[in-house]
Amino acid sequence: MKNNLSLKLLLGLLSAVIVFHVCIIVKIIPYSIAWGGRLHNDSEMYVFEFISIGVILFLGFVLLMKGHYLKFYFKEKIVNFTLWFFFGLFVLNTIGNLFAKTTFEKFFSILTLLSAILIWRLLKGKE
Repeated sequence: MKNNLSLKLLLGLLSAVIVFHVCIIVKIIPYSIAWGGRLHNDSEMYVFEFISIGVILFLGFVLLMKGHYLKFYFKEKIVNFTLWFFFGLFVLNTIGNLFAKTTFEKFFSILTLLSAILIWRLLKGKE
């Protein structure tokens, strides 16, 4: 798998996750199935969802920088450090999702593990 494919797969996953979070915001998907059932009202949901979308967009921009798709970019060390941070976050999130109460949330462990693997491949330059 080339880095370019890993990058495109990650960007596709992030796009799908943003659509998922937008569906929660517009109440197509109930927020009770997200965030481990910890949200109690709409205002909490809006805060969590907008922060989540912001973090996902930030990761997307970092990935675009890694792929040299943006003219503006952080230094390579900062981009790589940020990607290592997200790699660790996805690994921890995978473990957390494996112990989730609902099957729906357990399903997300597949996506977070895939994201971690793809970031690993980007950072290690696997061809």
